[in-house]
Amino acid sequence: MTRVVVDVVMKPEILDPQGQAILGALGRLGIEGVNSVRQGKHFELDVDDNLDDETLTRLADTLLANPVIEDFTIRR
Repeated sequence: MTRVVVDVVMKPEILDPQGQAILGALGRLGIEGVNSVRQGKHFELDVDDNLDDETLTRLADTLLANPVIEDFTIRR
């Protein structure tokens, strides 16, 4: 078994209202120095060792992320 992590975030050109809300809350909490917040999704998958990168990419691109508005990274 191999642990695979897929992180999905909104593309930079897409407005992230939740990230903006978090950024505003930081200011209200008196936390300074954070200039931008982007929120996303984090998936952890336990997969067979022989599952290839092409299949993982297809899984992320069709099921875990919306490729029109989101980017993703895959780490083994």
